[in-house]
Amino acid sequence: MVNTQLGRAEPKPAAGGLRRGRTLLIGSLAGLLLAVLWSAKLVDTGIGQNIAKTALGHDARTTPIGGLLSGAVFAFVTGVAGSFTACNIAVFGAVGSMVEQQDGTRRGLRAVLRPLGWLVAGMLPVSALYGAIGAWLGTRIPQLSTDTVGAMPVRLLQSSIVFGLIGLALIYLALAELRLVPDPLARLQLRHPNARLVVLGALIGGFLIGRPFPLFHKMFAYAAEHHNPVYGAAIFVLQSLGNMLIMALLFLLLTMLGRGWLVRWMTARPGRIARVTAAMLLTVGVFTVVYWTIRVPAIFGYGWFPTMPYNN
Repeated sequence: MVNTQLGRAEPKPAAGGLRRGRTLLIGSLAGLLLAVLWSAKLVDTGIGQNIAKTALGHDARTTPIGGLLSGAVFAFVTGVAGSFTACNIAVFGAVGSMVEQQDGTRRGLRAVLRPLGWLVAGMLPVSALYGAIGAWLGTRIPQLSTDTVGAMPVRLLQSSIVFGLIGLALIYLALAELRLVPDPLARLQLRHPNARLVVLGALIGGFLIGRPFPLFHKMFAYAAEHHNPVYGAAIFVLQSLGNMLIMALLFLLLTMLGRGWLVRWMTARPGRIARVTAAMLLTVGVFTVVYWTIRVPAIFGYGWFPTMPYNN
């Protein structure tokens, strides 16, 4: 590791106007392009359900959940299977922030795992609370509803609202990284250097509040049948941990491969780490807003969005 003291809450060097503009353009266009090209069929069915089928040894869609322990295993496995779905892909935007908050003065696996720990610390309360509420309310919660509002299913309306708000939050954090808007976490981070990671973790936990992924819906319905808030909290936490697993492994690989080459590269020039972090947050934020608040409603006749031939 290099002596960068990334874990310290020190003022960030301001990015130049040209470089900030380039970062905004690249991040926004990347997010928009991703929203246009995204194939839910490929990701949800081709990748997600096949991962779950391989890990569980049976078709996760049609085989009933066999008990509480099986439900817990199902929750974690389908969490991993849903890593690349449109309702979870934004988790990868946290990689830049974890590198930014990593303490470069420390060496070893423990130092690399520290940012992940703070991310999980923000995620767990949100996941657990929503799981407990969902199990308690059961089918009364909109996410399990079969009703429609106009032509749009209620559960997808909830998805559009929740992910729209989360996407806007990610975009705002990206703009704050570039000092284009006031940073709402600046003062808090002076006292608690890892506050930004905790907030990002809470947003990741919030993904479950809008998730329409079929295998997650099956797990949610199973928890709701038991009306056990403790069990609901537990399997929702397992789902979120599964959602983060591949991102965590990617982060560990990038930060430990070549003795921390990623950290050295990102801190080699003033302002680079802020620009990279902002670009990643902006990409996933723009994708999340455009996909869930424009593309999904357009499927039901509300507005228009371009459709690729393979999505027809």
